[in-house]
Amino acid sequence: MSQARQSRALVIVNTHFISGDGDGAFGTRRGAEREAKQLCDILSRLNYKVKLRHNKTAKEIEDLYRQERRREHGEYFVSVISSHGDEGLVFGCDSEPVQLTRIFQILALEKCPALTKIPKIFFIQACRGTELDHGVVVECDSGEPEPACSSHYLSIPPQTVVMFACSPGYAAFLNARGSMFLQALRKVLEGEERHLALNRLLTRVNWEVAFRCQARGTYEGCKEMPCFVTNLLQEVFPFSA
Repeated sequence: MSQARQSRALVIVNTHFISGDGDGAFGTRRGAEREAKQLCDILSRLNYKVKLRHNKTAKEIEDLYRQERRREHGEYFVSVISSHGDEGLVFGCDSEPVQLTRIFQILALEKCPALTKIPKIFFIQACRGTELDHGVVVECDSGEPEPACSSHYLSIPPQTVVMFACSPGYAAFLNARGSMFLQALRKVLEGEERHLALNRLLTRVNWEVAFRCQARGTYEGCKEMPCFVTNLLQEVFPFSA
């Protein structure tokens, strides 16, 4: 009997940035490399074949996803991108932007038949703007909900989930110990919640960040609210190894 193909995970973490003239364009992302390695270890224990790549330029990031089109894939494809960013994009270590639509196009149906039917799950640890989230008092059963915010790049390929560290327009927090978002994800994947269906697991990550995370130091008291978009047609259990 042939052995089942192993699910794959691609983790890209940028910590040091330079511009075309050699100057440091962004600050060093202390703590990002360490938490990326932690996530890789967890995914490996959950039976993923993990590829970890550090400090990649915008072009190299696109090339990494092109390489995935030629790989043999198992039941799921997971990708983590940890970098500086803005709404709809992340930055390469050369300080050049990579539009998320570009990544999704590379994995689109007509270009990547190997990934057509399997769930593709993205975790994006990057800012989506410069606004700071000071949090709100949650009140139930009162008032009208705020209108949903949609972004043009969320025309994602079929069978895809994208989870962001923060809401559109806001900054994502990172310190020497790691980020609110990926540390919450790590906690959930290490616990019994990993056996949940994906939509419930991601909601649990939202809860962890919303109620148990808060910035310290310069940004004392600031909060963060992850969010995700999905076009899956069925419940999946990608981390219940």
